[in-house]
Amino acid sequence: MTTSTTTSTATATGMPAVRPYESYVYAYPHKTAYRPLPERPALRELWAAEPKSALSLYLHIPFCEVRCGFCNLFTRIGAPEELTTRYLDALDRQAVAVRDALGDDEPVRFAAAAFGGGTPTFLTADELERLCDIAEKRMGADLLAVPLSVETSPSTATADRLAVLADRGTTRVSIGVQSFVDAEARAAVRPQRRAEVEAALGRIRDARIPVLNIDLIYGIDGQTERTWLTSLDAALAWRPEELYLYPLYVRPLTGLHRLGAAATGPDAEAVEQAAWDEQRLRLYAVGRDHLLAHGYEQVSMRMFRRADAPQEGPEDYACQTDGMIGLGCGARSYTSALHYSFDYAVDMREIRSIIDRFTATEDFSRAEVGRYVDAAEARRRHLLQSLLQAAGLPLDDYRARFGTDPRADFPAELARFADRGWLDARAPEGLLRLSPLGLAHSDALGPALFSPGVRAAMAAYERK
Repeated sequence: MTTSTTTSTATATGMPAVRPYESYVYAYPHKTAYRPLPERPALRELWAAEPKSALSLYLHIPFCEVRCGFCNLFTRIGAPEELTTRYLDALDRQAVAVRDALGDDEPVRFAAAAFGGGTPTFLTADELERLCDIAEKRMGADLLAVPLSVETSPSTATADRLAVLADRGTTRVSIGVQSFVDAEARAAVRPQRRAEVEAALGRIRDARIPVLNIDLIYGIDGQTERTWLTSLDAALAWRPEELYLYPLYVRPLTGLHRLGAAATGPDAEAVEQAAWDEQRLRLYAVGRDHLLAHGYEQVSMRMFRRADAPQEGPEDYACQTDGMIGLGCGARSYTSALHYSFDYAVDMREIRSIIDRFTATEDFSRAEVGRYVDAAEARRRHLLQSLLQAAGLPLDDYRARFGTDPRADFPAELARFADRGWLDARAPEGLLRLSPLGLAHSDALGPALFSPGVRAAMAAYERK
């Protein structure tokens, strides 16, 4: 393990220290920068001039059997009073409205599909059949012909549900395990036992879905390098095609945040945060090196793919440039000019209210909440999403899309990254790529690329 890969930014460069875990950037701009759209633009107008030959389709199911202590996703526990039926009814109405808005002036093609949440397999086998019908019969996605990824959990990965997913064309199942050590699962407020996890993994393998992804978390209270390796080796025993290694975050309004709300004062908290940052960086390096030594390739800070695994996803789809259709009250949609969704919340009472409003909605023909993305933000988003991948950003791709060079568009940001050792000085000519130290600090680098406008909107967001 080389020093340059694990040491803090301050030690490596002499610059002021940067916290390595600012925020996980999985989409830009973040939903906390979205606001109600006063004009409520019609979807037909928003999509009229958009390319529709390589769309991504995402269906969101906002239900879980339990809520983990670290979770700040848009989801609720349980679904009383036939709520799943009412939710699928609303999802069906939304799909009809969205497909109508896409029109038939040019072919509409979906290049990839995903069911997320929440936990899509919270639905029964029959309800999963209906979910697939909505994607195929309402939206026109050919699930047997495109990659289809579905999220699951140990308790809901039952044989009948997995059989439906396999029959309907699922190519990837992602299961949130987080830890194979029962005490660590409890510390993360995730009630599960290793035996249940192992049984679920066996059922997934029996279903013969091509790609298995296992999510693990490092930084849990009481976790050590030894117990982290225990979880890694337990996961590797199943030879998953993919593994995601997530640093633990304690976010506002989550279970772990409430448990720690009575923590000590700010000075002690700062010391604890620094120690926790060092623990997570150390465990990240241990996990990364362990997977690399076992035949996995690093795709991003979080994602590792077995070297002989099939490539998941179409070669002609790029999240930076192609549109996304999101169905469900927690899903977001992307056009070139507007990212839109429904209201966002973490607090359970607020989430229930939003779901209730969604299920009562009859007219889904307009965008309700979102943020417009101008040319400058589009450049920023492209740089951010490309740079956070281990493969990096080919400069020619950026120039072909925008007619400019990212080094001219973002000189200050890239200079800071270079000074901190986050950019790979040995990258081939024409490639902007992170160094191992930069990949380790992806959760600081990503937020550093947020625009002032997005930062201001996120700061002004009222948590609920």
